[in-house]
This record gives sequence, C-alpha cells and structure tokens, in this order.
Amino acid sequence: MQRLFLTLVFAALLVAVVVLDRTATSGRTAAGGDALARHGFRLDEVSARAGMAFVHQAPVFDSRLQGIMPIVAAMGASVSVADVDRDGWQDVYVSDSAIGSRNRLFRNNRDGTFTDVAASMGIADVNRAGTGVSMGSVWGDYDNDGYEDLLLYKYGKPELFHNEQGRSFSPVTGRAGLPPWVNANSAVWLDYDRDGRLDIFLAGYWSEQVNLWSLETTRIMPESFEYAENGGRKYMLRNRGDGTFEDVTETLGIASRRWTLAVVAADLFGTGYPDLFLANDYGVSQLFANRAGARFADVSRDSGVGRAPKAGMSASVGDVFNDGRLSIYQTNISEPGVLIQGNNLWVPGQAGATAFENLATSMGVDLGGWSWGAQFGDLDNDGHLDLYVLNGYVSGEDHTSYWYDFSQIAVGHSAIIADAANWPPMRGRSLSGYQRARAWINDGAGRFSDVAQAVGATETFDGRAVVLADLWNRGALDVIVANQRGPLRLYRNTVRTDRHWIGFDLEGTTSNRSAIGARVELRWSGQVQAQEVSGGSGFSAQNDRRLHFGLGSQAGVERAVIRWPSGRMQTIDGPRVDTIHHVREPQ
Repeated sequence: MQRLFLTLVFAALLVAVVVLDRTATSGRTAAGGDALARHGFRLDEVSARAGMAFVHQAPVFDSRLQGIMPIVAAMGASVSVADVDRDGWQDVYVSDSAIGSRNRLFRNNRDGTFTDVAASMGIADVNRAGTGVSMGSVWGDYDNDGYEDLLLYKYGKPELFHNEQGRSFSPVTGRAGLPPWVNANSAVWLDYDRDGRLDIFLAGYWSEQVNLWSLETTRIMPESFEYAENGGRKYMLRNRGDGTFEDVTETLGIASRRWTLAVVAADLFGTGYPDLFLANDYGVSQLFANRAGARFADVSRDSGVGRAPKAGMSASVGDVFNDGRLSIYQTNISEPGVLIQGNNLWVPGQAGATAFENLATSMGVDLGGWSWGAQFGDLDNDGHLDLYVLNGYVSGEDHTSYWYDFSQIAVGHSAIIADAANWPPMRGRSLSGYQRARAWINDGAGRFSDVAQAVGATETFDGRAVVLADLWNRGALDVIVANQRGPLRLYRNTVRTDRHWIGFDLEGTTSNRSAIGARVELRWSGQVQAQEVSGGSGFSAQNDRRLHFGLGSQAGVERAVIRWPSGRMQTIDGPRVDTIHHVREPQ
C-alpha cells in the first residue's frame, strides 16, 4: 500500500500539468512508405461498408452512483465469433449494455458483408429490466451436436442458449442450472476433466449479492486498490451430459473473491489438462494448476504471477518464442507521469518448470496505456505471433483529468474506498481517455515494435474487447474492436501475397466437438509453434477458434502434431499450405 500511496501522491502533484495524450488523434497516419511494403500488412476500417453499423450503449445504474457512473459503468462492450450455421464462415456477436438495448449477431454473407440476424434467431432481446445487461459471450458446443451454443454472461442473470442447427436459438438457462445472479465480466468454456463434455468457468467481478440497479448500500466498491477480496465468487460448472451443470467449485478447491476481469484456460504446465489464469483488478492475479481434473491448486505465488498487485484486465496466451511454450499476457494500467504498472508477459521456464518470468519490459510490450483487451495472432503472416492491445478508460471533456481525485480515494482507508458515496464525482472529466491501440509486431528475436499508426489503426475510442478472425477465409487475421460507448470497428487485414499461411479447423469426436483445449504444434523450417483452441480469451472476447499459423516465405510445412483433449495424438505430414484444413479426431 505504501508503494501505491507514494506513486499516487506524486501523481497528485503532477496532475495540474498533465494533459491528455492526443498525439494519436483519429485520422493521423505515420510518415513513410506504404504499410504493406514496410510492415507486411495493412488494416482498412470497413465496418460501415460491411454492414456492421453498431454503437455500444453503456448501462445506467442506481442514481446513488451517478457521480461516478462512467467508472462503474465502464464495461460491457464485447465481441465474440463463431461459425453459427456451419457454413464455413465466421459470424460475429456483439453486446449492448443498456436496459432494453439489443445485442447483434452479424451473419457472414460470404461476400464481404454481414447481416444482423440476432432478433430472428432469438438472441437480441437479452437486456431486459430485472435480468441485468450483457458483459460478454463465449461459444461452445456443450451437447456435442455439432453446433456452437451461446453462453451470455452479464451483470445479472447468466444465460445459456442452445443452437438449433443454425436456424435459431432456444433459451435453456432454467433447465441448465446456472447461478441465478453473477456480476461477471468473464467466462470460458473448457473441458477441465477431459470427459468429452464442455464445462463452464464463470468469474464474478462485483459480489453476486449486489444489484447495481437497486442498491441496498453504497458500500459495494473494492476494499483496497491492491489486495481487495470483496469481489464476486467464482463458479466451475461441470457438464453432466444431460443439458444440466453442477457447481463443483468448492470440491475442486477453487477459492477466490478477487475482482476478476478476465480468465483464460490453457495447458500451461504440459500435463494435458487446462489450467486457469485469472487477471484480477485491484490486486494480484491468480494461477490455478489443474491436477488431472480432480482438483485445482493455487500456484499463484510460487509461480511468480501472483506476487505484485496490479489492475489486471485481460488474459491471453501465445507461443512468443516459437519453442512450444505458452506465455501469458496480462494488461494493466500505465499513464505517463501518473501511474506506471506496466503490462505483464509471463514467460514460463523450460519444460517441467513451474515458475514464470515477466519479460514485458525487455520485449517492449509493457507500456500500452490503460490497457484492456489483448490478443495474440500473426497479423503479418511472418511466422511469429504478434499482439493487438486496446487502451483507454473514460474519454470525457478534452484536456481534463480525474486523476487527482482518483489518487485521493485510492490512498484512503478501506472503509472509505469501499463506499461509493466517498468517491469524488467525475463531472465529465476524463480518466486516461483518448488513447490509441497498439499493434505490436514480433520480430522473432525477442522484441516487439508498435506499428498501429502506420498500418491504419489510428482511432482513439475507449477500446474494450478485440477479436482476431479470418472473416474472409483468405488466410489473414482481421481485427474486430468493441468500443465502450463507441462504434464497433472492423479492420480488414491485407497481407503481402508472398507470405504463406496454414489453418486448422478441428472437430472432436471422443473429445468435445468444439475441440476446445486441443493443441497443435506446427513444425516448419526448423521452427515449432504451439497453439491451443480456446473457449475464450482477452477481455470479454473470443477469437476465431480455428488456429491460424503464418509461415513467412516458407511454402512448405514438415508436419502438424495434434494433441486432442482426449489425449489422443495425431500427426499430419506435409499438410498443404495456404489453406484451412478441417481435421476430425480419429476414432
């Protein structure tokens, strides 16, 4: 607490001269040659042309929170993708967050345009009074019928929708046995016990006892800015295989009341079972190691990821060194002259080791801003995973700042911090607003460089969720950005034609049908890169679950080794490049 106190006191002295960073205003482009020639790819914003016209609406809570409404209602813009109708093209689902507002499902028309079909398919009118509002969604085939089902998590009642063969969705929440009220900002699908059925991990942010629209008390805020443990509970919901789920959280040893904003599931210790990493606001992050599906062990401190308290907001994994090891990327807060936490890139030790080292600073991916959603993906198809990171909290009146007031409450006693009535009103001021995104390109030698401005990502909305998906099936990862109280943005990615790629669309048989948790190791030209099919990553987001590998100038691949969630191994020798391979698990 002393460290945070000194930092924020210093911030209070400087805030009079701090102005908002407006050096990256919308429309400004970097000088130099063509982005395609210089950086290998170019991003063109095409949301209007593609038919994705949408502006996110923030929630409005109890009037007693009016003074700090931009802070407590600063989340809800989300995006996830799935091939809803199994036509081979990815569709896009985005959330709105005002009572009475409607979510969108943009169906891919396969010609570069999209049509909103959420209403006709029964997943638009989901923000009704008394049920809460949408914070995000993840897709997974929980009954293994071949169609991706939708889990919608909310500040309020979580909801499950069954996909009726791509024609419509049926609400099955009541029968499924989900918790009645969870103020959640994150959830993932995973098969934690490898029984072939997808389970749900759902993470609360606010306490589940809080109804933000009808408060019994204003003592709902975190009790500390560094070690808060009065947040929402966590739920591991085991799939029984009959359309219902049972809460096995306590049985598995998962105990947390931290303010979780993001969670990612991946095999981080090489056991074949998915582990859990929780990015927690107002405190330390947590890492739960999966012990063969029987229990989870909290290894946060021993692994190194849970020692320094920060404001964790996003969680994603990627093989940044092309050596088969998955690193964890967690975003935090960095505001020049005010508060520098720095984002974390937790790189694991060699095979069998349990300790992680933070290499974010040495690799150049620590200072983003007030960072939110982040995803790994090979944007330029050079064979190395890049990072796309969103930034910006509350963009209010230009050249104003709430940081001085924020620092005053942050250093207060827990009783003061925890009561929203004690927080100074914002009065339209900004708090780390008007920040730009980062497109950090991996040079393959241990360093990343930001090319966002040069390649076309120049806007400064308050970014929240980002998704990478090959929407045109061209072998290029397009970028979809959900902005809080701002427009949805679709960036069409154009990559140099002399760079090759390969994709894998996996389907489980003995394993869960979505193949979530399957791992592919691709070997080419003396390199190996590992990727896993994910049931949700980043912040309030889910990528294209097809795995995409850039290959650079290499026109051939030695082999792809697939480890299915069932444990079965499969090797594909010399798969053809520049194509997406549909691979079904051998029986």
